[in-house]
Amino acid sequence: MTEHAVTDPDVMDARAINTIRGICMDAVQKAESGHPGTPMGIAPVAYTLWQKFLRFDPADPIWPNRDRFVLSEGHASALLWSLLHLTGVRAVDPDYEVLGRPAVTMDDLKTFRQLDSHCPGHPEYRWTSGVEATTGPLGQGVAMSVGMAMSGQWLATRYNREGFPLFDFDVYALAGDGCMMEGVSNEAASVAGHQKLSNLCWIYDSNRVTIEGHTDITFTEDVAARFLAYGWNVTTVADANNLGMVARALHSFRTEHTRPTLILVHSHIGYGSPMEDTPKVHGSPLGEQAVRATKRVFGLPENLDFYVPDGIYEWFERGVGTRGAAARAAWEASFKEYANTFPALADEIERMQTRELPIGWDADLSPFPADPKGVASRASSGQVLNDIARNVPWLVGGSADLTPSTDTWLKVDGGTGFEPADRAARNFHHGVREHAAAAMSNGMALTKLRPFWSGFLIFSDYARGAIRLSALMEVPVIHIFTHDSIGVGEDGPTHQPVEQLASLRAMPGLMVFRPADANEVVECWRVVAGLRREPAVMVLSRQALPTFDRSVVHSADGAARGAYVLADPPGGGDPDVLLLSTGSEVALAMNARDELAAEGIGARVVSMPCWELFDRQPAEYRDEVLPPSVTARVGIEQASSFGWDRYVGPAGAIIAMHTFGASAPLKQLLSKFGFTPDRVTEVARDLVREQHGEGTS
Repeated sequence: MTEHAVTDPDVMDARAINTIRGICMDAVQKAESGHPGTPMGIAPVAYTLWQKFLRFDPADPIWPNRDRFVLSEGHASALLWSLLHLTGVRAVDPDYEVLGRPAVTMDDLKTFRQLDSHCPGHPEYRWTSGVEATTGPLGQGVAMSVGMAMSGQWLATRYNREGFPLFDFDVYALAGDGCMMEGVSNEAASVAGHQKLSNLCWIYDSNRVTIEGHTDITFTEDVAARFLAYGWNVTTVADANNLGMVARALHSFRTEHTRPTLILVHSHIGYGSPMEDTPKVHGSPLGEQAVRATKRVFGLPENLDFYVPDGIYEWFERGVGTRGAAARAAWEASFKEYANTFPALADEIERMQTRELPIGWDADLSPFPADPKGVASRASSGQVLNDIARNVPWLVGGSADLTPSTDTWLKVDGGTGFEPADRAARNFHHGVREHAAAAMSNGMALTKLRPFWSGFLIFSDYARGAIRLSALMEVPVIHIFTHDSIGVGEDGPTHQPVEQLASLRAMPGLMVFRPADANEVVECWRVVAGLRREPAVMVLSRQALPTFDRSVVHSADGAARGAYVLADPPGGGDPDVLLLSTGSEVALAMNARDELAAEGIGARVVSMPCWELFDRQPAEYRDEVLPPSVTARVGIEQASSFGWDRYVGPAGAIIAMHTFGASAPLKQLLSKFGFTPDRVTEVARDLVREQHGEGTS
C-alpha cells in the first residue's frame, strides 16, 4: 500500500498530528526564535478539535455562524499557523472579500517571525485570516472569548426565529498556565460562570512550565476546584495524546447546556504525555540535533524540513473542510430564506458583518440649547448614546459596576440587563472588573457587535492591556471614561486622573475625545459611531459644563476635525494669543478671553477635543486654526502637560498638572492648581508682552 492510499483513521490521525509537530519544530528552528514545546505538546488536542468538532469552513473563514477558536497561549502561534496552512484556510481582504489564495502558505511557514510573513510571532487579527483575535499577552484571549460567547447568546436571542437557528456557534479558547495566572482571565471566568455561558469552552493546557521553570515555584492552587466554584463544568484529560479522552471531553462540552466548560488537559511540553521522561523546552528552539531525534520519534524524515506527507491535505479536507463547507452552505441557504421572511432583520445582520450603520442612524441627534449652567458631559453623552442606540440595535454595552455614575444605561428595548434569563438585553453588568470589561468588549467587537464599556478615567490603567489590543486589532470598541479630572474634588488624588490622558493619547490607533460642551459631545459621538476600524475613548466630566451659545461662537461641527476655532477676539482682528484647551477647561479659556479683551489683548480660543483627528488634517487647516505667526500660546488642561508642547511651541506656556491632585472641594482645587481665569489671563498677558519685547509684569 502506498503512503497516499492510507485511509485508516488512527494512522491518519497520528500522521496529521506529527505533521503539525514537525512543522512547528522546523518553523521555530529556522527562525531561531519562538516556542516549539507548547504547540508540540498540545497538538493532539488542537488537531482533534479542528478535525472532528470545529464548525469552521476554511474556504470562508468569516461566515457569521462559524465556531470561534482563540489561541490564548499565543506564544504557541506555530500551532495555529500549521493548522491554517494544512486546512487550507483562504485569505480575506480588508473589505471582507474571500480571496483565492491561502491565508498561510508554505513560504509563510518558512519565514515564521520574519518581516511581512503572515506567520508572525503571535497571532494577529486582521493580518492573517483565520485568526479570531490578537493574542500573546496571556489571559487576553480567554477573556475575549467570554465576550464572544456573550455575543453569541445575544445574537441568537435577537435574530433566531422558529426554523431559523442562524446563530448557535460555540467558542473555544486554548489557554496555558500563564493564562490561568493572569488576573484578567479570573475576572472573565467569574463573569462566564455567573452568566452560564454554555457555548464557551476553555481548554487548559496544563503543561506546568513557564519561563522561570516548573509552575510549582509559583502556582500550586487547585484550578479545577476554582472553576467549579465559579460555576463551570470541569472535565479532565489525563494525557493529551489520548484522542479518545479528548473527544469525550469535547462531547461533554457539547452536551452541557447550563454552564461553561473547562477541559483541563495534562500535557508535557514538547511531546504531550506527562508520563514520558523528556526534556522540558520553553521559549527557545530545540536545536538541530534535538529536532532530528524528535522527528525519529514521530516517524518523520530526519533530513526533510516542513515535511507534509502524501494525503494529509486531503485528510484535513475530508474532516474540517467537508464538515465546515456543509455547515456554511446550509447556513447560507437558510439565511437566504430568512431574508425573504425577515428582511429588516437580515439587513441588520448584513450591515453588522461589514461594520456599516443603518440608514438614518443619526436621525435622533439634535443640538442642545445654550445654557450657562450647562450639563455634565457624562450626562449629555448618556442622552446621545441612547439616541444612537434607538437606531443601531447592535450597539450594546455596560460598565465596570459604575453605570449610574457613567450615565451609560441603555433605556431602549426595555432597558433591562443581560442575564441568563434575559439574553436580549443590551446592558451588560461587568462588575468591578475593568480589565475584563475591556477585554470582553473586544470579544464582542470581534463578533461584529458594536460594544462600549465605561468606568472612571483613573481606572483606565486597570484596563490598559485590553485597550491596547483594541487599537492593535483595529476593532471599534468604545471606551467611555468619566470623572475626567481633578473635578472629582473631595475623592482626592486616588481618583483624580493626571497622566491618563497623555498615556491614552500615546497609544497608536486610539482616538481620544474630550468634548467641551454638550454639542461637542454630539459631534464627537457622530465621529465615533462612524468608526469601523478604530477604537475610541470618550473622556467625560462629572461636573456641569456650560453649553456655549453657538449663535455667538462657532459651530460644534468643527469638533469632527479634531480641533477648531471656537471664538476669535471679541473685537475682531487677528489674535495676539491662542488659548488651547479641551473639556472643562475650554470654558475657562473663554472666561480668560473676555478678561484679556478688557485689557486690549485679543485672544483666540481653540477647542481641541481630539488631537489624533486634528493631526490628520491638512497642514493648511492646521495653520488656519493655529497660525504659525502667533507664537504666544497657552495650553490649558487639568492633566499632565505631556504632549502639549507640540501645539504651544517653544514660546508658549502650559497650565497643567505637575503633581497628583488633592482632596478638597473643586473650587479650592482649581485655585490651588492655577485653573482660574486670572491665572490664564496672567500667563497669556506675559506671553504677549514677551512677544512684543515689553518684558513681564
